[in-house]
Amino acid sequence: MRVAVVGAGWIGREHVVTWPRLGADVVAVCDVELRAAEVAAQSVGATAYESLDELLDREQLDAVVVCVPPLAHRDAALAVLERRLALYLEKPIARTAKDAAAIVSAAAGRVCAIGYQWHALDLLDDVRQELDGQRVGLLAGRSIGPTQSRPWFLDRAQGGGNLLERASHHVDLQRAIAGEVVAAQAAAGGVLLGQAEGEPGDIEDAAVLTLRFADGGVGSITIGWTRAGTPGIYALDVVAEEATLSLALDPDFRLGGVSRGRQVQATALQHPFERSIARFLDAARAGDPSLVACTPADAARTLAVAVACERALATGELVQIG
Repeated sequence: MRVAVVGAGWIGREHVVTWPRLGADVVAVCDVELRAAEVAAQSVGATAYESLDELLDREQLDAVVVCVPPLAHRDAALAVLERRLALYLEKPIARTAKDAAAIVSAAAGRVCAIGYQWHALDLLDDVRQELDGQRVGLLAGRSIGPTQSRPWFLDRAQGGGNLLERASHHVDLQRAIAGEVVAAQAAAGGVLLGQAEGEPGDIEDAAVLTLRFADGGVGSITIGWTRAGTPGIYALDVVAEEATLSLALDPDFRLGGVSRGRQVQATALQHPFERSIARFLDAARAGDPSLVACTPADAARTLAVAVACERALATGELVQIG
């Protein structure tokens, strides 16, 4: 598989070094800052580009990984899909519902995965098995820890801040377990935890989201962007009619708890970031869009919930999700 990576920021660089370990050949790296593309490309002997169109014109490719800021997802994704290439698009699917709809439409019948890595976690199969026949009443997710302060990350219009970049991971995971969300509420804190004083950001460092599921359950998501060097907490607790389960998410992926009176213990066999990529590669080789971990349509539904949470933060109201 000949692969190009578009976007040479920190997550793009992770893709550049990860795909070769999984059997793909990264042959090109593209970034609007050519020097960033050159540095990332050098590590795998790839060619650096400043223009996506030039890359697509010159390279013979099987797949493209797009890691640009969310506001730029639509143009990059459509350019790749129009070439009939398999597309791995980093999450979220887009910044707006309109852009997401355009990507979903263009990806119809094509191999396209959205990079919600927890959606690929093998422990989800264990969770679903333990919860089979039970209604989920409560989910409590925590995503607390440092992250890199990118200029577009601090700009709500470009990237959606902590809510879209970080909390949407938990939205996607909770949807994968408990089903569709019908309403959302949210509240943000006013204390700077991760941002430095004077940074030109307009995003919240801490927030709590509350989700109501169609099946009657409720979910909470606590997000906190903290300073470098502080410990992270990434976990999800699930309470069903006859089960209480705890899922550790990062850096160790483990499942524990009790279901129907029986102890539950399991450990992930593969990091979900790698498993998401491996499933995409299988799908691309087979030409089967159904083999990817998270489809564009699924990611668009996660975006709808995240956008509803944004509206709830702005208004303080309970926002219904159609």
